[in-house]
Amino acid sequence: MSNPNTSSLDVKILDIEFRVACPDDERTELLDSVAYLDKKMREIRDAGKIVSVERIAIMAALNIAHELLTTKVGGGIDLGEVKRRMRAMQAAVDSALIDQNELF
Repeated sequence: MSNPNTSSLDVKILDIEFRVACPDDERTELLDSVAYLDKKMREIRDAGKIVSVERIAIMAALNIAHELLTTKVGGGIDLGEVKRRMRAMQAAVDSALIDQNELF
């Protein structure tokens, strides 16, 4: 049984097409993730040292995992928390603007 708030999305990573299930409210984040992964994999492929798509994917995954861990370790920035705070601030601004529009 499929979730009514989830749909299939066709994406392309390193010229290979994939169909993935994605919650409708996370579509933008998934597309951003696909673009980021595709960019990282192309950088590795274009460096010319690795030819196998599987090895390129593993190296990209290792590089991205390293980026994530070094961002959170040693007093670094927790990007998830930053995104949550930015969304909360955006909601507060949107709410204030709606209230402001009702005054006029």
